[in-house]
This record gives sequence, C-alpha cells and structure tokens, in this order.
Amino acid sequence: MSRIAFLMDPLASLALKKDSTLAMIKAAQQRELEVFYFEQKDLMLSEGKILARLQRIRLTDQFLATMLSPKPDTAWCDLDDPIVCPLSDMDIVMMRKDPPFDMQYIYTTYLLEQAEREGTQVINRPRSLRDCNEKLFATQFPQCCPPLVVSQSKEVLKAFHDKHENVVLKKLDGMGGASIFRVMAGDPNLTVIIETLTDGERVPIMAQTYLPEIVDGDKRILLIDGEPIPYALARIPSAGETRGNLAAGGRGEGRPLTDRDRWIAEQIGPELRQRGLAFVGIDVIGDYLTEINVTCPTCVRELDHQFELDIAGDLIEYALTIAAAK
Repeated sequence: MSRIAFLMDPLASLALKKDSTLAMIKAAQQRELEVFYFEQKDLMLSEGKILARLQRIRLTDQFLATMLSPKPDTAWCDLDDPIVCPLSDMDIVMMRKDPPFDMQYIYTTYLLEQAEREGTQVINRPRSLRDCNEKLFATQFPQCCPPLVVSQSKEVLKAFHDKHENVVLKKLDGMGGASIFRVMAGDPNLTVIIETLTDGERVPIMAQTYLPEIVDGDKRILLIDGEPIPYALARIPSAGETRGNLAAGGRGEGRPLTDRDRWIAEQIGPELRQRGLAFVGIDVIGDYLTEINVTCPTCVRELDHQFELDIAGDLIEYALTIAAAK
C-alpha cells in the first residue's frame, strides 16, 4: 500500500468548508493510500536522516458526507498516535503549508530537499518553492504580464505612478490580498504608502498598472504538471473593493478558460514541468498574468463543486505515477 504524508498547517486552523488539502486527503483515502499528517515542527534531521513525527489521519464518513457544510456537527477526522520514522518511508510528501514564506518555511524546504535526495517524492519540489517567489516568478513571462516595476526606490516607484497614474502597489511576499493598494492620479497618500510598503526604501515591492477587468474577476487557474484544468474560478470583488481574493471578501464564480487563458498556460507550462512544480495556481486578470502561486494553491473545492470535477483526484493520480517511476 502506498503511503502519502501531508505537511500542513495545524488541523484546528483549517477552513473545513473550503480547504483544498482536505480534498486531496479525501482523494488519497478513496484510493486506499495510507494517509499521514504532520506540521513543520514535526520535521527533523537526526544522524544524517530526515525524520518526521507523523499521525495517520482518516476523514470520517460523516464529514465526507457533509464537506460542503460550514459546520459539520460530527467529528471530521480520526488521528492515530504519533510515530517517528524516516520521511523516506513515505512514497509521496505533499507540501501544503500556507505562507508566510519566512525563515521557518525556508528551513523546511532545505529538510524536504534532503528527504527528496533520500528517495521521497515531494510535491512541489522544495528547491522550486524557494526559488519561485509568487509575484516575481510571473515576471519571467513578460509577454503575459501587464506593465510593472519592482523596486525599493521611492523615486522609481513614483516615476512609474506618474507615467501610468492608476497603479497597484503590493508587497512581494503578501498573500490573500493583504497590503495591496490601488493608487490613482493625485492621491496624496502615495508617498506614505510607498514608505510603508518598502519599510523606508529597504524592501523592494511591485508596482503594476491597475487592470479595470478586475471588476469581472481575478481568475484562479489550476495546473497539474503544467496542464490547466479547463475551468477557472473568477474571484469577483465585493462592492467598493479592488481585490478579488476570497480572503478579502470576493465571491467565486466558475468559468471556462478563454483562448487567452490557455495561451498563458502554454507559455508557462514547460517551465513549471522543468522545475517540478506539479500543482500550481496562476492568477489572471483580463488578458494578463499577475501571479504564479506555487506554495499552497487553493480553489479546488469550489471548482470541483461547480463543475463536478475531481481535481484532487487527478493530482493524487499524477503523484502516484511519478512516485512509481522513481
């Protein structure tokens, strides 16, 4: 029996109604894999080997029947007592830890990279998680991106704003729509926003032209092994907002991919495959790529529900295939 371990956030912190990792656990459980759960704190290096404190996890039948309910009224999982074993005992490790992308996250990727050398299939590849900042990585495909600049210089950022007038300023390590500012012509807060986001010109940020198509949604497109799922989840901003992120109050509406969406996926797919980025979520506003999310892509449950898909199942099948080929 194949074994799969999910490196996750604490179970108590999960949003049971929409968490994508739970869909993956369900898919693995349905395929009769042995499924384990652990957190960053459970990972260790001892005597030259990567070990982990793992707990076998099983979603309960009652929870599986009510996964779309916001508050299941029954226990949602069973956990066995912890065991400590080499991570190489696992056939697959799914890295599903949400940002922040801090030093603990980086150290975790170093340990997972060693586990990879010891024979464990890690998804996504740890080195690529470190290398591919979710905002900067997108800029490797300038043909897909809107006009933008990355700098910590107040002068450079102001010059970009002067040229384009209506711009979005955001941190390079932000997530969920946090610390994103739309700054229009004549906004007296431009200087203080730049000073705050750059920490007094010490940290680079991104300025990009405002895309009015955001009113129709910030589309999340999921890719498995560089191939896009045929539907996107358009995250539509709530009234008075310029951010479509679900965490910022946006609502999700499923849509078929456009020809432009597919073209963008074709541009980046080969690079994703080369880097071992097996499961990725790209963000597209209008005709433009804005981010490539590699750490812990979401929106699986929303798309599965709206289009009767099994995205998590497809991912688990792919993971089993590449693990068997090692």
